[in-house]
Amino acid sequence: MKKLFTNLTFWVLTAIVSGASIGHFYPETGQQMRPLGTGFIDVVKVFINPIIFLTISLGISGMGDLKKVGKVGGKALLYFEVVTTFALIIGIAVAYLIRPGDGVVTAGMTEASAAGDVSKFAQEAEKGFSMWEFFKNNLTIQVLLFSILFGIFLSKFNGKQRILDVLNYLSKYVFKALHFVMMFAPIGAFGGMAFTIGKYGISTLLPLGKLMLTVYITMALFIFVVLYLILRYYKVSLLKYLNYIREELLIVLGTSSSEAGLPSLMEKLERMGCSKPTVGLVVPAGYSFNLDGTTIYLSMATIFLAQVYGVELTLTQMFTIIGILMVTSKGAAGVTGSGFVVLASTLTAIKVIPLEGLALLLGVDRFMSEARAITNFIGNGVATIWIANNEGDFDRAKMEYAFGHLAETEDVLVDNLGILEGGREERTGPPGGREERNRSA
Repeated sequence: MKKLFTNLTFWVLTAIVSGASIGHFYPETGQQMRPLGTGFIDVVKVFINPIIFLTISLGISGMGDLKKVGKVGGKALLYFEVVTTFALIIGIAVAYLIRPGDGVVTAGMTEASAAGDVSKFAQEAEKGFSMWEFFKNNLTIQVLLFSILFGIFLSKFNGKQRILDVLNYLSKYVFKALHFVMMFAPIGAFGGMAFTIGKYGISTLLPLGKLMLTVYITMALFIFVVLYLILRYYKVSLLKYLNYIREELLIVLGTSSSEAGLPSLMEKLERMGCSKPTVGLVVPAGYSFNLDGTTIYLSMATIFLAQVYGVELTLTQMFTIIGILMVTSKGAAGVTGSGFVVLASTLTAIKVIPLEGLALLLGVDRFMSEARAITNFIGNGVATIWIANNEGDFDRAKMEYAFGHLAETEDVLVDNLGILEGGREERTGPPGGREERNRSA
């Protein structure tokens, strides 16, 4: 019983259920809980860019071959494009197979249209997609590029050791602070779920229930079929990996934001055997370019709206949709409502589906954002593991240690605040990991 009550997973799950109950039975009170969720996310966001900077700078500066940095980056971008394109095609195929939009217009247009005004998304869509605007407004990408350049500079700088000592010191205490903040994850999950249910209510799901069910089923198939096969190629268990990151998954579910678990995911991937440079390059880049869940949703939403309005898309129009989303979906990260802007841009480009149809989706978008965030989150972790294995930068001994000692690690992290006094190096892997084996060789 003591293990249960000192388990962070238990408290996050309890918070989600409690928040949903408050939001359902006391909707006004639930809406007032929003600052708990947004506040927690805002605090976690503070750690994202420092962790990206420290992880990449330290990782690249410690690499002997800088050509490998470019190789990993290029391979990551190729992986992202292939997998997200596959996700896009899956979304379209399932939408055509199940046809969630048939008969929806008479069942839910009036109620859903009251959910919000789509004019602001239409105005943004008229501007079109700009790669310059994407980079200018995406701080994560800016930090990623700066960190790569700084890491390369350090690797060539003769007096780098003093700088590395400072960065290692900062890294140690940044992660200690992050561990402390993550203990308040149940509060954030409670606030996020209470607000969602309190504001939108379960009743808003009914008119578009078929679409929601279709989206959730498609994303589940993508995770347990496509991502399963990707990991199986290198004999990594998807189920063990999901169990390993289950606390982060629940936090993402409760807060409806993949950002809430991003810093912790980077640390856990490194702890389970992925090299520091690979984690530092792939995870933040994937946050902007490897949005599997968002891609699935955007493709399905486009076909859904075509079915609602009885529009039969031609083959040319279908390829146009795929081409547009292959580019614009990469800009749907980090900014609230950006997914709707991308969708509005797509509808504007093909000019056969009324833009007003976006109003149908506004009422249920919050409930589908959990599925998008979780799928994006899992997909980025899988991408990192696959690329680390492909590059020979994956330590299977660390993975087995992390998976096998998960329960023990959780108990120490939650039950014993003394972990904040220990070094981060003590938790990154087993004795006899890659470094020790290399020395003995």
